[in-house]
Amino acid sequence: MAKIINLEIFTRFFKSGQIGGFLLLICVVISLLIANSSSKETFETFLQIKLGFGAINYSILAWINDALMAIFFLLVGLEIKRELVEGELSSLKSAALPVIAALGGMLVPALIYTIFNNGTETASGWGIPMATDIAFALAIIAMLGKNVPTSLKIFLAALAIVDDLGAILVIAIFYTNQIHFEYLAMAGGILVLLTLLNYFGVKNLIFYLIPGIFLWYFIHHSGIHATIAGVLLAFTIPTNETNILSPLEKLEHSLSIPVNYLIMPIFALANTNITFEREMIAGLVSPLGLGIVVGLFVGKTIGVTFFSWLAVKLKWADLPTGAGWKHIFGLGMLAGIGFTMSIFIALLSFSEVLHVSEAKFAILTASILSGVVGFVFLKSVKES
Repeated sequence: MAKIINLEIFTRFFKSGQIGGFLLLICVVISLLIANSSSKETFETFLQIKLGFGAINYSILAWINDALMAIFFLLVGLEIKRELVEGELSSLKSAALPVIAALGGMLVPALIYTIFNNGTETASGWGIPMATDIAFALAIIAMLGKNVPTSLKIFLAALAIVDDLGAILVIAIFYTNQIHFEYLAMAGGILVLLTLLNYFGVKNLIFYLIPGIFLWYFIHHSGIHATIAGVLLAFTIPTNETNILSPLEKLEHSLSIPVNYLIMPIFALANTNITFEREMIAGLVSPLGLGIVVGLFVGKTIGVTFFSWLAVKLKWADLPTGAGWKHIFGLGMLAGIGFTMSIFIALLSFSEVLHVSEAKFAILTASILSGVVGFVFLKSVKES
């Protein structure tokens, strides 16, 4: 009997999504330990090993950041499309608050970063504090259990999805170098094919996934970051508003576990390798460090709260059921957990190793601050 109860507890815990956050945290700690040990150079050499053949011969690190992350964005794209068709974003009234809150949570941090870094060599990193890490933010709010209303968890999920869509657009528009239009044209042709498959009611996922691989290849060679292919592919996969399981929902269910419990931890393991140096502490009060820390911790909180208040005041939206302004304020803090998405944008923002390292350390600091303070604050709201 005890074994059955323990199995049920583990199953609920596994399905809750909390374990994904714990795995990310474990991989972050392991990555930091490796980066500050004698194994540092061995690990870095391993990440630079080339795998593949011909025109698709990339380092392990490149496969992680360009290919595995494209699968992550495919899952995000599937979630966004499902929410638009049948979920929290399916009507203007229901979508208004998370969309407007996410907009504030992107604009205010970017503005704060720009104020600190305007005219400096690190000005290009303005997109770093715009991002919210879905996995960590949802894992922490899941840990709060009944301390927060269920509607607030749905609101955070919708906000994080819109936030990710914003981050995807920022990457596509502002963090892309030279464009090779011949590859872009071929990617466009694949996209038209996928759209036609959807239009004519093709349901078999294999007819989407195989062209999707070619879509990734052509976008990767076009100069636009290859992860965008994941979102574009997701939006062509058919779904419905009925209870019948759609191809989109089947793929979403299939990808959920490998993305949350394998791909994201691997990304964290490969990219959080910060070698701590004394100069990094001083780097937290540099324009780069302040822009990221203040942008994520303060900017996200102010942006999400103020834009939510504005939307409700103008009667464009309503607060989530059972939630008050203290809940929205605490949720704004949790949105300051940028982590994996912020690190991803930092890698695209800077070519100098020192800037990347300082950015990672600032993101780590801001994310821990946002997560801990947000958790404690939301827990106290219930108890007060």
